[in-house]
Amino acid sequence: MKKKLLIGAVGMAGSGKTEIIKYLQSQWTWPKVYFGEPVFERLRKEGRELNYENEKIIREKMRDELGMGVMAKLCLPKINKAFEDSEIVLIESLYSWEEYKILKTAFSDNFKVIAAYASPQTRFKRLINRANERPIKSIKEFTRRDYTEIEGTDKGGPIARADFTIINETDLKHLHQELNKIINNLTK
Repeated sequence: MKKKLLIGAVGMAGSGKTEIIKYLQSQWTWPKVYFGEPVFERLRKEGRELNYENEKIIREKMRDELGMGVMAKLCLPKINKAFEDSEIVLIESLYSWEEYKILKTAFSDNFKVIAAYASPQTRFKRLINRANERPIKSIKEFTRRDYTEIEGTDKGGPIARADFTIINETDLKHLHQELNKIINNLTK
C-alpha cells in the first residue's frame, strides 16, 4: 500500500484554491474535506443567513472558543475517515497558521500544500463576477476581506510554507497544466 497523502490548497480569496480542488477531484476522484463546513454547520444551527458577514462572525466566535486551529481540530476526524477509502485526501480552505501546524504535526511529510497566487486586481475581477457563491460587491468589501484574512487568520504562514506555488493569472488550462506537473511529482 502506498503512503497516505493529504493535499491542501491555500491562497487568498479568488486566487484559485477552489478550482484546484475541483480539478483534482474531477481527474482523480479523491475525497475532499472542506474547512468551511464547520462554520456553515454552526450558521445553520444558529439559524443565521449564509453571507460573508455572518460567516465572519461565526468563524471568529469559533476561534475565540477553540483557538485559531479550530477548523483543523474539527475536520481531523473527517480527514481520517476519508483516508479509510482513499490514499489521497484533499482539504479546501485551510487558512490559519495554527491549522497548518496541526495538520503538519498529524501528517508530517504526508501533508503537502499547493498555494495559488493571483494579483489583487485579478482576484477582485473574479470575485465580483461570482454569481452563485457569495460574490464580493465592492472594492471596499474585497479589501476588508483581504485584510481580515491576512491579519485575522495568519493566512500568510500556510501560503509562505507551501510546497508548491502556482501563479494563477491566466486561464484554467494553465492552472490544470501546473497541477498535473505537481501531482505527477507527488505521486511518483
